[in-house]
Amino acid sequence: MLKTLRNFFSLILCALLLTVNCATTAAAGENIGNRLADIENDIYGQEQKGAVMERLSFLETELIGEHSTGSLSARIDVLCDLLYENNVNPSLMAQMNAIEWNISEKVSGTPLSERIDAAEIELNGKTAEGTLRERITALATMSFGAATIPMGQVSVPADTIIKIELAEAVNAKNIKVGDEVTYRVAEDVIIDDALVFPKGALGIGTVTKVKQARNFGRNAQVVIDFSKIKSIDGTYTETYVGEKAKKEMANLAMATGASLAGVLALGPIGVVAGVFVHGKNLDWPEGTPVLIQTKADSEIWGVHTEVK
Repeated sequence: MLKTLRNFFSLILCALLLTVNCATTAAAGENIGNRLADIENDIYGQEQKGAVMERLSFLETELIGEHSTGSLSARIDVLCDLLYENNVNPSLMAQMNAIEWNISEKVSGTPLSERIDAAEIELNGKTAEGTLRERITALATMSFGAATIPMGQVSVPADTIIKIELAEAVNAKNIKVGDEVTYRVAEDVIIDDALVFPKGALGIGTVTKVKQARNFGRNAQVVIDFSKIKSIDGTYTETYVGEKAKKEMANLAMATGASLAGVLALGPIGVVAGVFVHGKNLDWPEGTPVLIQTKADSEIWGVHTEVK
């Protein structure tokens, strides 16, 4: 009897271990697939079709012209480091941002392959052959006169003001709490002669409050958490509408008569007397300006504009 119980519990334990191992393997596979899809979205604008191994091999050939060794995860790490990490040298994304800005004085946020094609046509009249890394190096030489782009680390203080604009329309009638709102840098931010936030760089915000227009003149209200914006080096910097940004928005609105989104969202709601007076709907078109500020001190790779 005792031996039978021991065998029974051994079988249960093996089944549990097998379940855990399968779940761990599935999670690891899902993580690899997600990371690969993120890279594909940044380069091509959409996730590619086919088996993970085939897609990874194709990406390696496109980016660096050779296959890395090691596990799938390690090989994806190599691509991520090349594309996104700003360590000893700026990443490929950072370099392409600098090249694009140097050509058109803004960044587009479109997929990397499209941006490389457009820059080559602009500078050379046609697209080039080679890996994406080789093509970016050639573009740097054509654009800046040297393969090494004049980039270096810049200290960005907390409360640095950034002027942004909505990249999509926001209407209180068709938006809800939790929705994401895309916005972009409206004017270059330069610190110590180095560009850190280029015009056109994208940010992502989240709707945190929505109130519809009601009677008694109670206007609609939408509050957006403008939580992060991309810098020239491709990384996100945490931002928000703090007291400094609110004050400058109020001053600008009074000086120019402008109706800034931040003033409308964060200022007091006007109340008009009268039972039959209905409040106004809130409708901000694409391009509506807002001021935000950085949350904390940070180090960002910037482009030295005096070399431009």
